Amino acid sequence: MVDVVGRLRELEAGAAKDGRVRREDVLELFDSLPPVRVEELAGTWRGNGIATGNPFDGLLERFGWYGKRFSGPEDAEPLLFRGKGDRVVSINPAFMPVGLMLGIADKLNSPVVAKLFRLLMPLMTTAKPRARLRMVEYRGVSSAAMVYDALPIHDPFRKVDDDTLLCAMDLRGLDAPFLFVLRRDAA
Repeated sequence: MVDVVGRLRELEAGAAKDGRVRREDVLELFDSLPPVRVEELAGTWRGNGIATGNPFDGLLERFGWYGKRFSGPEDAEPLLFRGKGDRVVSINPAFMPVGLMLGIADKLNSPVVAKLFRLLMPLMTTAKPRARLRMVEYRGVSSAAMVYDALPIHDPFRKVDDDTLLCAMDLRGLDAPFLFVLRRDAA
């Protein structure tokens, strides 16, 4: 049996070292992982992308992405960011123009744009859940996924271990998924 935690670490290290890894290698690992049930997701999760050449690689991290929070099937916060004083805040995804971002992702790699996002962040925060958790079939396996309320996005999850998920952001109009990892926040 392959050590999936070790394989995930290899892929993350390869992406950090060389700038990216082959999407096919990450998807091969994703496809080998077992499904996760909705009730296993409760809590706050820290996120990081895996660079595979996707237009979204590094984009969320540039703006201070923290991760996601799941309080129940009807109560998911899809976009947590670090706000003032290092406080974690929930952003309403309806304010994130993902279609536009997809077209100009390379131009968003700027300290000026990141600073502008930080200035506007208080106007985009929300105390309401903006997504739901559902069992969704993706790549032939039924597993828990986060379904956004206002955007054509769902994030299918696969279980690496009890505290680690490999995830695929499936967005209408995106040729290949944005791949990322969620790790349960111990705090």
